[in-house]
Amino acid sequence: MNKSPIIGWDVGGAHLKAAMLNAEGNLLRVLQVPCALWRGLNELEVAIDEVLSQFSTSAAIHAITMTGELVDLFANRQTGVNEISHVMHAKLAGAKLFYTGASDLDFAGFVTIDEVNAHWQHIASANWLASAGFVAKQVGHALFIDIGSTTSDFVLIAEHQPVCLGLTDAARMQTEELVYTGVIRTPLMALTQKIQFEDTVTSVAAEYFAATADVYRLTDDLVGEDDMTDTADGKEKTVYASTKRLARMIGHDADDKPLDTWVALAQAFKQQQVSRLQEVATKHISRVKNNTKLSIIGAGAGSFIAREIAESMKLPYLDVADLIANSQSSNDCELKHWATVCLPAYAVANLAFHNNQMQ
Repeated sequence: MNKSPIIGWDVGGAHLKAAMLNAEGNLLRVLQVPCALWRGLNELEVAIDEVLSQFSTSAAIHAITMTGELVDLFANRQTGVNEISHVMHAKLAGAKLFYTGASDLDFAGFVTIDEVNAHWQHIASANWLASAGFVAKQVGHALFIDIGSTTSDFVLIAEHQPVCLGLTDAARMQTEELVYTGVIRTPLMALTQKIQFEDTVTSVAAEYFAATADVYRLTDDLVGEDDMTDTADGKEKTVYASTKRLARMIGHDADDKPLDTWVALAQAFKQQQVSRLQEVATKHISRVKNNTKLSIIGAGAGSFIAREIAESMKLPYLDVADLIANSQSSNDCELKHWATVCLPAYAVANLAFHNNQMQ
């Protein structure tokens, strides 16, 4: 049994997330840093350096998962998996394990760098499965909903096993286990073509004038530390700047109306997204013959929406933060919040820890 600390890494297209566990498997640190991977692999290298500057990595084992292979920097996903993996391998000292998803039925398979190319299809965008595998070890029956900055994952869990209709991004998009909508980066034009504004319904501009982060700044749902992505116009993330971007979506200037009017418009956009996600949740819950044992487990920067869905559907709700073990105070809400936002990084570290314990 190796008693080394473990760092879990989740390499996304917009962020790099990392979570560190001590030798006992307790959470020590979590960090999310911007990583505009589509601009080049140097963005990933800089982001890794930022994490390493804040983590004590001596003798650590590194467990790595990703979704960043999808960015248009790469000719195809196989190239993306290989290039990301080789950057991680070159930058990190010590043992490196790349998450492949299912190994028998424990959803905790890992390979070394020499095996990455042979398993690239299982490595590509497998971070959701690490999260679901972690949750399934803790909860017997649930709908796990991870609402992130860009996408939302829906995974049904039964008898402590993820019950997946699809495994690849393409298959999961067909089954709506992967929905391309999130609480920070989604353009508002992707939510609806028409929206209620005051006493009328108006068309929505098919332009990237504003994103969901603008909505959730105005509704006061978004935690500021989660809000790391550039705005649509590259300007401030203040309430007033957000109203300016939101107003453009319906052909207005922010000064045309009082703030309350723009907050109401933000609430209308929020309701469009919540309704869409609740529709998907209802679809997956309907797969369960007897859902009396079912709860909703929420994670991600948009976990507040998962909570609202559970309340609307009158189902028990549990935040994934309550499943996370840490070596500090059980009331360390900030640490657990970050682990929720960066769940795949924590989950892949946790799965690697338990794999390590069995060796």
